[in-house]
Amino acid sequence: MMKLEPSMLSGIVLRNLQVAPGHFLMDLRLPASFPAPLPGQFCMIRMTERLEPFLGRPLSIHSFRRRKDSATLRLLYRVAGKGTLLFSRQGKGAAFDILGPLGKPFRILPSCPTVILVAGGIGVAPLAFLASHYRRSNHGSGKAAIIIYAGAGDSTKLVGLKSFKDMDLRVSTDDGSLGFHGPVTSHFEQDLTSYDPVNSIIYACGPSAMIRRLSEILKGTGFACQVSMEERMACGVGACLGCATALRDGDGKVRYERVCREGPVFDIRDLSWE
Repeated sequence: MMKLEPSMLSGIVLRNLQVAPGHFLMDLRLPASFPAPLPGQFCMIRMTERLEPFLGRPLSIHSFRRRKDSATLRLLYRVAGKGTLLFSRQGKGAAFDILGPLGKPFRILPSCPTVILVAGGIGVAPLAFLASHYRRSNHGSGKAAIIIYAGAGDSTKLVGLKSFKDMDLRVSTDDGSLGFHGPVTSHFEQDLTSYDPVNSIIYACGPSAMIRRLSEILKGTGFACQVSMEERMACGVGACLGCATALRDGDGKVRYERVCREGPVFDIRDLSWE
């Protein structure tokens, strides 16, 4: 896979809509020179000509569209602190600096007949981009069966589900307000025996506790699973070492890799939870 060099460009807000309490969908118009991202990659975003907050915020790419003389980058984000709160208050025409695309993307298996996505909360953002990619690139046929497990604390926190139109969407909520009553991992575990590990690939993104539970469920099953890790980042390019995560090699030794540089996508079997 050819490595894309990230660009630092200015983007203009086309829309910035609240789609659920504390959750926003932002479309940014970018120059046509912005490199086309791959599913699983992210961008560092900061408000142009604003000294505070100085550092950008990492946001997963929800979708991307190339036009004749521009490109549109769509970001689905949750207000989690001061930076994203300021983002949410920006209207049409506001300027942002965008560094990207960054990070290691998901590995695509075009001939895999069954694609399973497990999304917790805002983890749905990169998986929607991945699902659309599979629909377009499955040898031109779009015949892969795509099953999406999307979960949140309650129905008001379920976002981004319109991206999975005409796909097999299975919703869960911790409080039972919509769909399966319980964590998204329990919903997935309930169906696990109906899938063939030889003909399936699993992708996941969500809180650390969700990924840890998923790794326990999949241990010893033979399923391949790639996960996009959610982590705080300062630079996004590997210089500050602030987003290191623990992994375990084949000899059982623990090593640390940067989520922004060697990730954010990792094989779930390599993650260390000790």
